[in-house]
Amino acid sequence: VQLQASGGGLVQAGDSLRLSCAASGRTFSSYVMGWFRQAPGKEREFVAGISRSGGSTYYADSVKGRFTISRDNAKNTVYLQMNSLKPEDTAIYFCAAGQGYSGSSYSANRYDYWGQGTQVTVSS
Repeated sequence: VQLQASGGGLVQAGDSLRLSCAASGRTFSSYVMGWFRQAPGKEREFVAGISRSGGSTYYADSVKGRFTISRDNAKNTVYLQMNSLKPEDTAIYFCAAGQGYSGSSYSANRYDYWGQGTQVTVSS
């Protein structure tokens, strides 16, 4: 599967952004999906994950209550709605797809395919 992330940009603190990740192929619903981010000089970190059906979602504590992950299997797309953005949310955001059935959805090891990333910059 190929993943194409979009929707990043430069915003002010308190603003909102919606990231999208479009997947190629006909088996999108067979993948668990996740969003990760990497800030300059820092390791890549988990942001949010969603099960194949969309019935279960997972969030990092740092974004819980502000970000919402969702998916539309008919459109082969996963979304990340980001509200109340903070300067510390500044990073490159990556979407990822996992095809297995084991491992933690919070771990990068769970995911087999990665998009190219989209830059999110939040000014204070």
